[in-house]
Amino acid sequence: ITPSSTNPKVTEVGDYIFRVCFIDPFQGFVMAKFAREAQKMETAAILKDQKSDYSIGLSEVFTAEFEKMGGKIVANEAYAQGDTDFRAQLTAIKTKKPQAIFIPGYYTDVGLVARQARELGIKAVLLGGDGWESERLFELGGSALEGSFYSNHYATDDPSPVVQQFLTKYQAKYGALPDSLAALGYDAAMVAIDAMKRAPD
Repeated sequence: ITPSSTNPKVTEVGDYIFRVCFIDPFQGFVMAKFAREAQKMETAAILKDQKSDYSIGLSEVFTAEFEKMGGKIVANEAYAQGDTDFRAQLTAIKTKKPQAIFIPGYYTDVGLVARQARELGIKAVLLGGDGWESERLFELGGSALEGSFYSNHYATDDPSPVVQQFLTKYQAKYGALPDSLAALGYDAAMVAIDAMKRAPD
């Protein structure tokens, strides 16, 4: 039972592999829908990690869904994980004047991308997936991330009693707010425990 494997192919391997998280096509769709319907955006650009299946898959779904909903992808740029200078790609994107830039990468890259985008005068809203989540994202990106959005598996402000009880217990034990991996790990353990309780002797 995996807490966080979002690639759809994981559970296609066999009958005894399960997950408790959403899959990449779902969050690609959600972010496209959010951009088009909630933010009323008509144009977007893509900046993806060309060596990451995660990043490529998310960008493909976002592109297909955004265009299906009537939006237009005006630029599609790529980088490789570990790059530190994104100015050439961002400059190319800037000339197309997109309302949003979808960056389906990890926080280590996104923080730098955000800073360099703002330094170049790009005011487009930055969008991403669950790879953004980390306390370090804001250490790397700072105020350049203000007004950005990303999809995630849960939110600490969810009023659900189950979520709030989990938060209270986690904070009491570890003295910090749980991130989504902690929440998903907890869910995976609860699924395993429930399955064992219900399994025949």
